Amino acid sequence: MSLAVSELPTDRAQPVQSLKPSWSKSARLKGAIKQACERIAPLWPLSSFVAVNPFLGFSGLPFASAVRELRRLTGARAVMPRDFYRQALQAGRIEPVDLAAALSEAPPGAGLTAERLIRALALDPPAASPVRRIATVADVLDKLAAGDRQVSRTAFMVDEISKWCAAYFDEGEAAWPAPWRDMPLYTAWRWSVRFDGNSRAMGVKGLADTVAGLAANPVEAIAEVLERLAIPVDQWTDYLYRALYDVRGWAAYVRRLDWEEERSGVAGGRLVDLLAIRVVWGYALYRQRKDTAFVFAWREAVASGEASQGALAAADDLAIDLALHRAYEIALQRRFFRMLSGGPEPRASFRPALQAVFCIDVRSETYRRALEAVWPEAETLGFAGFFGMPLNYGQGDEEAHAQCPVLLRPTVNLQAVLKPSGNLIKRSTTASSFLSQLKQSAVSCFGFVEAFGLSYGAKLALAAKGDAGAFAAPETPSLMSDGLDLARRAALAEGALKDMSLVEDFARLVLMVGHGSSTTNNAHKASLDCGACGGHSGAPNARFAAALLNEPAVRGELAQRGIRIPTDTWFVAGLHDTTTDTLWIMDRDQVPASHRIELAHALDHFGTASRLARAERAGLMGLQPGQEDAVLARSGDWSQVRPEWGLARAAAFIAAPRSITRGRDLEGRVFLHSYDRNADPGLEVLELILTAPLIVASWISLQYYGSTVDNAAFGAGDKTLHNVCGRVGVLEGNAGDLRPGLPLQSVHDGKHFVHEPVRLSAFIAAEPEAISEVLSRQPKVRELVDNGWLFLFTLDDAGHTTHRYTGSLSWEALA
Repeated sequence: MSLAVSELPTDRAQPVQSLKPSWSKSARLKGAIKQACERIAPLWPLSSFVAVNPFLGFSGLPFASAVRELRRLTGARAVMPRDFYRQALQAGRIEPVDLAAALSEAPPGAGLTAERLIRALALDPPAASPVRRIATVADVLDKLAAGDRQVSRTAFMVDEISKWCAAYFDEGEAAWPAPWRDMPLYTAWRWSVRFDGNSRAMGVKGLADTVAGLAANPVEAIAEVLERLAIPVDQWTDYLYRALYDVRGWAAYVRRLDWEEERSGVAGGRLVDLLAIRVVWGYALYRQRKDTAFVFAWREAVASGEASQGALAAADDLAIDLALHRAYEIALQRRFFRMLSGGPEPRASFRPALQAVFCIDVRSETYRRALEAVWPEAETLGFAGFFGMPLNYGQGDEEAHAQCPVLLRPTVNLQAVLKPSGNLIKRSTTASSFLSQLKQSAVSCFGFVEAFGLSYGAKLALAAKGDAGAFAAPETPSLMSDGLDLARRAALAEGALKDMSLVEDFARLVLMVGHGSSTTNNAHKASLDCGACGGHSGAPNARFAAALLNEPAVRGELAQRGIRIPTDTWFVAGLHDTTTDTLWIMDRDQVPASHRIELAHALDHFGTASRLARAERAGLMGLQPGQEDAVLARSGDWSQVRPEWGLARAAAFIAAPRSITRGRDLEGRVFLHSYDRNADPGLEVLELILTAPLIVASWISLQYYGSTVDNAAFGAGDKTLHNVCGRVGVLEGNAGDLRPGLPLQSVHDGKHFVHEPVRLSAFIAAEPEAISEVLSRQPKVRELVDNGWLFLFTLDDAGHTTHRYTGSLSWEALA
């Protein structure tokens, strides 16, 4: 079904003054729209939930400036409340030396002293004063309503836009798809608003007339609204961003759609459409009020927005909070200095009994340490969990998806064909799928409860106990690639081995360990899976990498390129379940008879290491010593809001030989990437690490950071109130905007924050000059470190932290 824009009810619109055509095409307006849209960070759907830096649109600013801008524009908090730092000082987590170091980094004009910081901490936090943010029409109307939530125009507008977006972007949840989904976003909304009576029922009269009286082109409609609201030209970007911020969840989702199209060379414009919808909605609210109180309030809001453009530059309270936050980060960095300074553990001269390559994910650090403790003859390495295999992967009849970091594009098409047992399993799920459709349908769901309610009550009661045996080893279907030639297969294998610093001294058994999670009734399940695999399990990548490296023809090519894999080396794929700390071996039937005794020996050690890792994690879960098996039950408990902690507590990234970190308890807080500077004379591996794994780790760190410092602004709210919306994201409750970020339960245990909100500290075992050379070639990475979004340090071969990056390709030697 389609309908031309010309068929909209323009006859009912009030006449408006026409605008000059050139005005809507002005470079300044387009620039303001572009800047406002670029401030929105993308959001991936629940099926492939990828950690994203929520401050991505502000990363071109120094961190302190971005904190001020966010507060000025939106009122969002980007550092913790004052009391958090006061408690840290009282508990000894911040020491006077940290305050002094933070003051030495403060801008000269800040006028801060140690005495001022301590005095500010000694007093009760000042009463929260209203933050003067950039105001929209809805904000002004809410202020005039004196806090009456029932007449909140902002809430009503957001609910209506969110409900409409849920229908437009639905990914299969709706039984009755919206009839206008084939139209462009803004066009579809203009058409559908004719038939929506909600606004009239809630007192917003004339919405359809307002829409029909504005241009059909979204940019021209935005231009008309800005003129009629009398927004000054120098406030266009701020006002448009504030408008998008009101619907920031859906704006982030749409930004991701545009972002993916732009990477494919297609100009994305859907976020501009959504911006037009939001701006026009605001203008419709504006037309409701003609009274003097509103007119004066709106003029004051516009004037206040102009005055705010420098008001926070020297905000005293914010300068104090920024200094306290930096002191908190410095204190944590000193802890890592001490952890790493014990000297390297000499590498064994004998051939390792096993080499296991784990994802750099912080949860792998705990398991690697446990495995090496129970099996000293084993050697572990760290590499991005897609193992250098950028797959476009599909299984059975499902649609293929990217199994690689979102910063990369898949170049290998891989289809998994289910084995006979898998086909039987697939057929048996037909009835389950039918029942699922009955439960979710808008009509049959009520009859379903009547017919099956009691039986499902018993099922829920059993599920609430959890089932430690509910999750078995993943299926291992046959893999069929898209016919890569030998040169391409060899290039993939060579790149993977070099990038993980594994080009010699191969063990007889080399294990590629992907990771995934096993939880139930968990909308954010993908957030616990492998970020390097696009929010999916890393099993397909591990299996493809192992199969590639076992191929004789590929090994022959590698030998010609200087990498000689012994004939008795066999690569095996594994999967680390991070919820249960179980390590599965896949394709065991393909392991040659000559290696099966060694594999059985390895499995015994994996079982012991798993118990050791679970025991360590049990304490973080609030379990008592000896209750490590209760960790298993959490994965099958449908009522469990914290099946595991994911990447909470992540604080550092280390790229170094394992000898520097082996035997050190890094508390499951570090991304561990293998790197040998002696094997990288051309700095190709170093450049890859700084431009891909480090950036992904920084995104993860900042997502947890944002969800901690201001969960209302950057997180997903209370998990117990979540409703899945369109299979795209979650709402907190039954209305409101799509919620980006992580649930509060992912960073807070109910009493305290488990995640420490700090920017990532990266420790690289390389010379400062080598890192600077890479940064000079990578302006985007340099921008992040120059602006203080992550910290860089260098390590020597003994594990001592030798230099700190200070910006502009300069380094400071540390004592």
